[in-house]
Amino acid sequence: MDWLTKMEQRWGRKAPRNLMLVIAGGQIAVWLVVMLAYQNLYSLIQLTRSGLAAGQVWRLVSFVFSPVSMTVNPLLFALALYLIYMIGTSLERAWGSFKFDMYLVLGMAGAWVACLITGYSDAMALYYSLFLAFAYLFPEVQLLLFFFIPVKVKWLGWIAAAMCLLNIVAPLFYGDWRSSVALLVGLANFLLFFSKGTVQALRAEANNRRRRREWQNQWRDR
Repeated sequence: MDWLTKMEQRWGRKAPRNLMLVIAGGQIAVWLVVMLAYQNLYSLIQLTRSGLAAGQVWRLVSFVFSPVSMTVNPLLFALALYLIYMIGTSLERAWGSFKFDMYLVLGMAGAWVACLITGYSDAMALYYSLFLAFAYLFPEVQLLLFFFIPVKVKWLGWIAAAMCLLNIVAPLFYGDWRSSVALLVGLANFLLFFSKGTVQALRAEANNRRRRREWQNQWRDR
């Protein structure tokens, strides 16, 4: 955690803000183009080793604009995208822009490494890492499952963790080690941020930021 704090002190003011808004906007644009005009766009933005070897370096970034759900139903796509956007912006408010941006970059770097090892990677591990971080920091927050069943995020976090473990272990029984490696390496940002000694610091910072916002709101209400 010391390395992250030192980097924030040096470059924190230059950190881009609202990256989740950029990612969400990019996913909307890609979804519309794929659904309405050019279906091959989806394959052109995926993170593949063959594509990178051909000089298509934009894939290092463009893969995060792959829609979180390629469903043809616009409502389901909008709900899935809103959930990821809400989770990302909540983490940015809790950590600050610099730490959140680093979390995203490390998640993307994990996907790059996975791609070099296995030949292909996507943003699924990044989405998992965002949700796991959100569940770890805000376990008591409630979400409406199927739009009407209130469920605390911590239980959904356990389900997501179990799914991650299953998706890592199960392919090994079929000889598909590439899928397991891709997901495990892609979760490196979560493992790094939530290593021993880091969790308490991140939670403390999130609580401090929340208390400061509450104090500022109280003053504005007077």
